[in-house]
Amino acid sequence: MAPENQKTAFATVGTTSFDALVDQLISKDFLQTLHEQDYQRLVIQYGRGITEPQSRIVHGVEVRAYRYKPSIREDLENADLVIGHAGAGSVLETLTLNKRLLVVVNETLMDNHQAELAEEFASQGFLHWTTVSKLPTVFPALDWRNIKKYQPGKPELFAQYIDDFFGI
Repeated sequence: MAPENQKTAFATVGTTSFDALVDQLISKDFLQTLHEQDYQRLVIQYGRGITEPQSRIVHGVEVRAYRYKPSIREDLENADLVIGHAGAGSVLETLTLNKRLLVVVNETLMDNHQAELAEEFASQGFLHWTTVSKLPTVFPALDWRNIKKYQPGKPELFAQYIDDFFGI
């Protein structure tokens, strides 16, 4: 639950650069949509990107941002919703905490395994996913009622699945 009973969205791009997502998140239109969904706070971990979001309040949504921290665990725990890239570590850590997760796939990556990972977890009912261009229309229409709680299994089996999936 968010501190001070404020509904919080946390966005993370990990160690990558995903300016298209960050730019979309800090747009006035998206912040208005967050406000309409009763969010009062957006915290953005923006990684190596060029876009450096400024702390401000837009449409009643407080925006905070940082490049990196030693751990994003506290931000994940305080979030009511996580919007993130499709990095396996970010996805698993978020799902293990049973947080609502909207994965935004970076379409500019070559051999985009992120899309495959997001599609697989979504097909199993653990998360929703979209692309940056579809985020403004997909986000307000999301239905979280049928999202399943992720039950972490044996990490070595997941590691083997990833190795097999990527042919390692």
